[in-house]
Amino acid sequence: MKLKVCGMKYKDNIKAVAALQPDYLGFIFYEKSPRNFDREIPEIPNNIKKTGVFVDASINFILKKQQQYHFRAIQLHGNETAEFCNRLRSELSILSDPPKPLDSNQSTTEIFKVFSIKDQFDFDTLKSYEGSVDFFLFDTKGKEKGGNGYTFDWSVLEKYPSTTPFILSGGIGLDEINKVKAILKTGLPIYGIDVNSKFETKPGLKNIEDLKEFKKLLVG
Repeated sequence: MKLKVCGMKYKDNIKAVAALQPDYLGFIFYEKSPRNFDREIPEIPNNIKKTGVFVDASINFILKKQQQYHFRAIQLHGNETAEFCNRLRSELSILSDPPKPLDSNQSTTEIFKVFSIKDQFDFDTLKSYEGSVDFFLFDTKGKEKGGNGYTFDWSVLEKYPSTTPFILSGGIGLDEINKVKAILKTGLPIYGIDVNSKFETKPGLKNIEDLKEFKKLLVG
């Protein structure tokens, strides 16, 4: 089970979280977010996948950040279409080292597409994205684009019709660990757990001890 810690912002805190060896660290590039990232990322272990999080950004903007930070995953948190995802995948393939053939439909950078849920969700929405992204990410529909601090009704996922693996996000903290363990036993193709605001002392600053405890309980 993969663990992604999103909304990183402060240099020393990034290093401290990286020392816990999560699988992914997320950096948000969205000016309306209190976790908007506009600085340098300190050196972190190569096995941790740096993830750029974007909300309705242009492909050029994403590629610019990709060239700057060398992300191994891109998370699309807006209203991006399947066509947009395919175009982005092709452009990322060109940036790969070595470059991937344009017709390979693969890149060395994973693509996550976010869908926000509250009490219900039309899973037909996912059909056009099948094969265009590596993972879906289900988050809580709320006022903000992520970091709302509360979970959606996970029972909605019982009707998940796809084999595409997904990441579970939205208001997950220590209090939700038993709920997380329960859904992991359902046989759903859950690839990872994404955490953010429930582990913060302020936006972008993560509580290291709480994260350490959560990771211990998650894998224990």
